[in-house]
Amino acid sequence: MAAETKRFRYGDPIETDAVMVEIPVSAGDPAGLKVDPGAKTMSRKMSEETIVYGLGETVRGINKRGWLYKSFNADDPHHEEGKNSLYASQNFILLDDGTSCCGYYFDHPGAVYFDIGYTDIDMMTVSFDDMDLYVYEIEGDTPIEIVREFRRIIGPSYIPPKWAFGYGQSRWGYKTAGDIREVADKYDELDIPIDMVYMDIDYMTDFKVFTVDPEKFPNTKDFVSEMKERGIHVVPNTDPGVKIEPGYDVYEEGLKGGYFCKKEDGTELVAAVWPGKIHFPDFLNSDARRWFGDKYKRMTDLGIDGFWNDMNEPAIFYTDETLSGVYEGLDKLRNEEMDIWGFFKFKELMDSIDNNPEDYRRFYHDMDGKKIRHDKVHNLYSFNMTRAAGEAFKRNNPGQEILLFSRASFIGAHRYGGVWTGDNMSWWSHLLLNIKQMPSLNMTGFLYSGADTGGFGADTTEDLMMRWIEFSIFTPLFRNHSALGTREQELYRFKRTDDFRHLIELRYALIPYIYDAFVKAAKENDMYIRPMAFDYRSDPNCRDIEDQLLVGDSIMIAPVYEQNAKGRFVYLPEKMKFVRFRSVDDYDVEILNKGNHHIDLALNEVAVFILPGHSLPMAKPAKRVGEIDFENLKYIEG
Repeated sequence: MAAETKRFRYGDPIETDAVMVEIPVSAGDPAGLKVDPGAKTMSRKMSEETIVYGLGETVRGINKRGWLYKSFNADDPHHEEGKNSLYASQNFILLDDGTSCCGYYFDHPGAVYFDIGYTDIDMMTVSFDDMDLYVYEIEGDTPIEIVREFRRIIGPSYIPPKWAFGYGQSRWGYKTAGDIREVADKYDELDIPIDMVYMDIDYMTDFKVFTVDPEKFPNTKDFVSEMKERGIHVVPNTDPGVKIEPGYDVYEEGLKGGYFCKKEDGTELVAAVWPGKIHFPDFLNSDARRWFGDKYKRMTDLGIDGFWNDMNEPAIFYTDETLSGVYEGLDKLRNEEMDIWGFFKFKELMDSIDNNPEDYRRFYHDMDGKKIRHDKVHNLYSFNMTRAAGEAFKRNNPGQEILLFSRASFIGAHRYGGVWTGDNMSWWSHLLLNIKQMPSLNMTGFLYSGADTGGFGADTTEDLMMRWIEFSIFTPLFRNHSALGTREQELYRFKRTDDFRHLIELRYALIPYIYDAFVKAAKENDMYIRPMAFDYRSDPNCRDIEDQLLVGDSIMIAPVYEQNAKGRFVYLPEKMKFVRFRSVDDYDVEILNKGNHHIDLALNEVAVFILPGHSLPMAKPAKRVGEIDFENLKYIEG
């Protein structure tokens, strides 16, 4: 049967604009869910065989069973197994017991709690701070049918410019136009392909949004033009916080227009982020959204055609109210001899300064006439920042393709831009986490996605960078990004630069396949990256595989994600052609039968498996996406 969606209403839901298709409200409750309004919960029994997919960007695996997840966008760079929230809130889940399956979308903009076999190993319980929400129940015969139906109702996925599938280099610490040129020069000197160099917060004047420091970047328009003539796009960071500074026009305009979030007494919330004290634009207000979105034109008028929105959970370093409470608590401890409990209290006070839950309850939004406290709609903030930019580009830059992706997200933002998975670490476990996050992001519409290759925080290693690149070759968003104070990880800083060049050239050779598969998935509400079990549903061995992924219609990948590993085990659900790439022109081909295999993979080798009846198209190596010949391709047949 064709997948079908029903909608159920509870309480007085806030219209999130996540769902685009009007579906009538059904009576009763969703099939399979036991609803307890008093406890504010919805629960469902799970069989031993039930796999729970979805939830987009989270910790742990593709199968969400066995843990607690909280949808409440969190500015937290420590993506360890014990965490419950990351930067995103994507409340779509899909339960599959091998013979039947169903999907649910909990359309709620505030905190949503998922207990998926944690308290009771056989029970899934979803709970809420309030029961004001829509629940969408999706019935279908297979997981992919349910995903396609969900994607249909939430609207089409964003398709970026073709050049955005190239390789990008970023680092918090590129302070001047000279730094950007140096990165481009060194990549070009080694003939390593590159299409983007990113600018983190240092390019701004005193971290003020929509400014460029004239001393660090004199004649910005000429600089951007110069880089474009070289085929390189300069992509700046945009933060939502507007510095409180008399004379700063963005601040003055926002204040005059009433475009900032306000406290209950009607005064603007004062918080602090990179520039110091700031006001937050009220992105849930359509007038404020239009005002802020139009500010991107300042940058596009300089020739800039790519942006990454950051810190938009929103992140809060502190508010005066929280800081005052911390100081008061510290004064009480100042003259005491701290035992272990006093020390814990001290630590707790210090840890409470940033992103304090009380701060998210201090301010309100004007949702076009409806006043609502921020924590009730917290997860809509980043969505509407991305929306503000996306809508402005259509107004102000008609016909121009512009790159846009964000750190925080909610269902609906996928229509305007992509996501990266935020401030990960240079850990092998985070490479594996990246592998497992990609299918879940695809399920929720975020096709243009990827992680900070090599890791953002901590110090990467040459082998970790190489293995991570071997996976990122296949992610649509491919960016090497690292934090101030960590080891510099531009590819020209390592010893095996020839191997890195060959790997990046392989990415560029595969862009015709990657781009076509991506666009097809976007236009057909499909998945670009899928779990094995979605395509090989009748093979029980595929249900537990989380480190092999299907990419497009033609290939399966099996990345290496363990330090010092010289190969790995793979399971093939059918006969496949195994291609061991060292470069575009240097590869081995072997036919492997269905079953378990151990494959040898040297540090510079990439494993690709071509499915029977399919082929892998490859272009000649190019240094920029714009130089790729998409017509004259060679094919490796499956």
